[in-house]
Amino acid sequence: MKTLLFLALLAFVHFQMDNAYLLLQGPAEPVVEGELVTLECVDSDAAANMSQVYFERYSKMMDRWYRLDLEMLYRRCFYYDVDVIRSEGRVLLTISNIQSYTEGPYRCASDSNSVNSSAALSLTVHYMRDLSFYQPGSSFSRYFSSLQDLRVSEGDDVEVECSTSASETPSYLWSKEGGVWVQLSKTLKLLKVTALDSGNYTCTAKHPSVSSLLKTRTVSIVVLSADAPWYETTSGQIMLMTSASGLALLVAVLSMTVFLCRRARQKKSKGPIDDHSKKKPIYTASTDSLTSTTADKQPLV
Repeated sequence: MKTLLFLALLAFVHFQMDNAYLLLQGPAEPVVEGELVTLECVDSDAAANMSQVYFERYSKMMDRWYRLDLEMLYRRCFYYDVDVIRSEGRVLLTISNIQSYTEGPYRCASDSNSVNSSAALSLTVHYMRDLSFYQPGSSFSRYFSSLQDLRVSEGDDVEVECSTSASETPSYLWSKEGGVWVQLSKTLKLLKVTALDSGNYTCTAKHPSVSSLLKTRTVSIVVLSADAPWYETTSGQIMLMTSASGLALLVAVLSMTVFLCRRARQKKSKGPIDDHSKKKPIYTASTDSLTSTTADKQPLV
């Protein structure tokens, strides 16, 4: 049995020595969106001609591999930041500003009969977008992602959710400025708030795989006195803005309706023009024409 395995290993090594193959090398560290990424295609035969080697990317939409040459129209339109460099027998693919939509399988191939293509190398691009705040209990706060100040009445329960879009699910924590208070959750929950709960609260989101991907955002919470008017709170202000917008839209619709109704009535009241007159026309040579008894003394100018 050992003899058969040894012979098989020798045959495999002999086959690899007689048949050149391509190898695609990529970055060793995780790829972050916006970085410069370089891929290099290496031939097992050091004396191989690399002028016929090119790079390909697999497209899920087209369900096929396509070349990333400079002359390709598709590459110029959608992958203008991708460049192929050939120097001293090396073939490099550089992506100057890699984005999440350019991730996926890459490979290098050749038109040579002895070498076909390399194994696919799948690039994963890590990213994290800016944080956004909203109140889970409010149906309107999702449309006010720029929420920075939250004004609530004393004794109310406060909930503020922090969220972002990332390549992997991040971890969240809340902290209050000027203290050691920390809450390990994406939702900040404060029950029966008092004046002592007023302050700046910061949400921090950390990427699980890339430590450099970290986002923070701060919201200021102001606790009003119990006798403060309801319209001074954030929810009251949102309600007033929504009501004012709805009222303005209603006035515009009613004004347009009245204008169209008046215009329709004016067209109906004019009636058709009577072109069939019963009066007999008087011609110049007819006997019904009147003779002039006075001469025109006004000169013609």
